[in-house]
Amino acid sequence: MDWTWYLLRFDGRVNRALLWQALLIVALLAGLLGVIGQVIHLVGARGTSKLSLTVDFDFGLDDLFKLVDPRTYRSPASFDRTDMILKSSGLALFTWIFLATTIKRLHDRDRGGWWIIPFCVAPGLYSQFSDLLPNARWMLPFSLTASTLWLWGFIDMFCMPGSEGHNRFGPDPLAKVEDAVSPSADSWDQSREIEIVPPSASPPGGMHVKRGA
Repeated sequence: MDWTWYLLRFDGRVNRALLWQALLIVALLAGLLGVIGQVIHLVGARGTSKLSLTVDFDFGLDDLFKLVDPRTYRSPASFDRTDMILKSSGLALFTWIFLATTIKRLHDRDRGGWWIIPFCVAPGLYSQFSDLLPNARWMLPFSLTASTLWLWGFIDMFCMPGSEGHNRFGPDPLAKVEDAVSPSADSWDQSREIEIVPPSASPPGGMHVKRGA
């Protein structure tokens, strides 16, 4: 597999299994960055009397939507430099991987990449700012719409099979797997090249290769 194309590029198609795999890769990388951050803190805290190791797996798309929410910003002095570097670099990498694999999965469903807006961006923004919206009955349709879009996107991208055969975004990613396990059209057909010679014939009876085969 071309891992650069799979995780970083936006062209082509991937099936639902590869999309689930991409989320697993992001989770593992997030855990690795969390461990690296804690190890750096432990090395820097050798002179203190109290050492602790807590792994922070807090890397998710909700952090992306927090970037557009002024309430989440704090004074730069309150940030630990190590945490800030790891968090920002990890968030940029994981967001890119998510966008690249999700858009290719939308292509597999024969949808354009812009469908990521109603499926992911709109519900995410609504969830981030929902506490600022008025608690009124007329807001209920907006809440139901956001939930419906999120559920629709989840089922469409993570559960439904892709379109069969070649579509406008490229070949079927499962076609290569099926072709690999199917018998080759050029395989050797023994029945066409081997004949059984009766014992009474000459040359002596037995199995012989046909002449000209």
